[in-house]
Amino acid sequence: MEGTVVAVVLVAVLALVVLRSGMRVVNQVERGVVFRWGKALPHHRQPGVTFLIPFADRMRKVNVQVVTMPVPTQEGITRDNVSVKVDAVVYFRVTDPVRAAIEVQDYVFAVGQVAQSSLRSIIGKSDLDDLLSDRERLHEGLALMIDSPAAGWGVHIDRVEIKDVQLPESLKRSMSRQAEAERERRARVITADGEFQAAQQLANASRIMSDTPEAMQLRLLQTVVEVAAEKNSTLVMPFPVELLRYFDRAARQFGQEESHVDDTGKGRAAGGGNPRSVDPRLSTAVPAPTNETDGTGA
Repeated sequence: MEGTVVAVVLVAVLALVVLRSGMRVVNQVERGVVFRWGKALPHHRQPGVTFLIPFADRMRKVNVQVVTMPVPTQEGITRDNVSVKVDAVVYFRVTDPVRAAIEVQDYVFAVGQVAQSSLRSIIGKSDLDDLLSDRERLHEGLALMIDSPAAGWGVHIDRVEIKDVQLPESLKRSMSRQAEAERERRARVITADGEFQAAQQLANASRIMSDTPEAMQLRLLQTVVEVAAEKNSTLVMPFPVELLRYFDRAARQFGQEESHVDDTGKGRAAGGGNPRSVDPRLSTAVPAPTNETDGTGA
């Protein structure tokens, strides 16, 4: 009887040991790929407690979290013959644990190598302006190039981004001079446009003031009020330009009148003081008196 109890206890302990050896725990961020006698089962094990057949099954855990992998700096020559250094970062995750464990030996290393070669290819196919300004299109093209072989490994590329583009120092100086010249050109164009608009407004204002002289007087009074509001001891009164023009026209008219009067006076002096002209046909010759006597002596 005692031997039977001991045997039952030994069998129970042995069963517990066997079950314990076949029990595995799969974490939430992992998936289990089971190999039975060296052959992979078609379905992976979900997170939680799972049991394996002792001495027959072997499980490999595959992480399904998003992996952030930096791509080392790659040096290349762009399509417009500019030497640059570009580095990037790749975000990917495993979507099919079975294929990731079978199809490729190390999917992280494989994705890194494909990313480096794809980045060099993108550098050679792109211009420098595209690398600096049109990065979204390059990101999409780079992600497509990496995702094509990675899809066969059960890996999905979520996103690829170019982090930095390193340029030669000489090219940086040239681009700085170009940007400075462009900013100066824009500043000159904006200044000229402002002067043009100001000239147009001044021309419109001058036409309005020329049509209504009262507007000029109101503007003058407004200027006096603005100057007097500064609490100055001296008030400068602007002299209207129109008044100067009036004096100028008056002086010229007065000079013309004086010259006309002078010409008229000279004409009277030359004509014997009589301004009226005498017709020579109406004039008669008057003999001059003589003191000579005739022959008779009378």
